[in-house]
Amino acid sequence: MENRLDSRNTRQNAAPIGLFDSGVGGLTVLRELYRQLPYESVIYFGDTARLPYGTKAPAQILQYVREILTWMEQQGTKMVIMACNTSSALALEAVRSEFSLPVLGLILPGARAAVQQGRRIGVIATPATAASHAYRHAILEADGTAQVWEVGCPEFVPLIESDRLHDPYTVAIAQSYLEPLIQQQIDTLVYGCTHYPYLAPILRQLLPTSVTLVDPAVSVIAAAAQELDLLALKNLRPPVPTRFCVSGSPRTFSQLAAPWLGCTPIVENVIPAHAMAQPAALESAD
Repeated sequence: MENRLDSRNTRQNAAPIGLFDSGVGGLTVLRELYRQLPYESVIYFGDTARLPYGTKAPAQILQYVREILTWMEQQGTKMVIMACNTSSALALEAVRSEFSLPVLGLILPGARAAVQQGRRIGVIATPATAASHAYRHAILEADGTAQVWEVGCPEFVPLIESDRLHDPYTVAIAQSYLEPLIQQQIDTLVYGCTHYPYLAPILRQLLPTSVTLVDPAVSVIAAAAQELDLLALKNLRPPVPTRFCVSGSPRTFSQLAAPWLGCTPIVENVIPAHAMAQPAALESAD
């Protein structure tokens, strides 16, 4: 009996962590997971057929998240991290009561990290996240003396997903989004979207050197590590390779992801809305 329990516990600990985003933005969270939790296996899902999330209605986002979490449950994940601020802002509280596995979001960890850095806090985010004021509420809950300014940045995700990081137009758009925050003399800037760390060289160039950049990915993975400890679910054996899945083109995602991963991933096409029990045929980008 004891051996059977040990075997079951080992299987639970070895189960993968699910991590999802609308596209390649969640890879910034995945890299942090690799750094802080190197023994954990991961299933990464990018909902590339339906990006960007940040311009869609809250009801749509909630439906997407339900579909993805249902699929993640079927894949046997032991925890899911929403590597998407829009999903975290608009759907996290609703779905936590609907699913039995732990589901973590970015907003609260990011807000707590921000107030440790400064009191005049700017947040750049998707329009949906900015309109929800989720970061403002979470930051003021963490520190009522803080001041918060939020800016919706509708063009950032499409530009990043189109691999236009080095386009002069991207710099001009970034300048227009940052200008109101610079005028408010912010001392801290929160990446309110997991895509935005890719813009770090541009943002650093445009912002005063005194402004601290806060990436919520660092804090959400630290929270995930604590949760795994509390639930005695940490994996202590070597992980299996990350499984990459997308709802859109595997080849496009693979090509975009390769520079950030340091390798060209094998990517599956899956449709969570159908809650597929079997993975689709693997497709790689040469």
